[in-house]
Amino acid sequence: MIKLDQYRDTWLKEKMDDVIGFYPREFYPLDNFSSFKVEVDGYLYASLEEAFQSSLFLPDYPDISQKIKNSHSAHEAQKIMFENIDKVKYSFDEQLVIMEKLLRIKSEQNPYVKKKLLETKDYTIVEDSPKDSYWGWGINRDGENQLGKLWMKLREEIKKQE
Repeated sequence: MIKLDQYRDTWLKEKMDDVIGFYPREFYPLDNFSSFKVEVDGYLYASLEEAFQSSLFLPDYPDISQKIKNSHSAHEAQKIMFENIDKVKYSFDEQLVIMEKLLRIKSEQNPYVKKKLLETKDYTIVEDSPKDSYWGWGINRDGENQLGKLWMKLREEIKKQE
């Protein structure tokens, strides 16, 4: 019998004893870990997560940035960042600016991501992470949801342009 705390799907958590759900939800393309490539400053990253984590170490720590570029997954990129978090000099406000720039790049370079963003209509977009109460909602769903707010801002700008 398997019971995992990270299940956000109540039905899956309560009804299934031995199933691990992994199928991405409808709007997974908005997730930084989703495999939508982004080209930033001439380098093609496998995901926005890798681009974001790499940028946190530039220009002061190009070796760490390169290590992230050479990582094999968004998860590994994030792990490298946490191992070197003491070297991140950017404030959360500065990180918001970086993230907004990268989200724009992702939606411009990946038409499907833009399409999925517009399909959210006027609904609240939430990064439903139980681990992150700054970028997402956090374990108690009362976090800041900064990533969702940036996506909603971008969505409104795109709607006005079209």
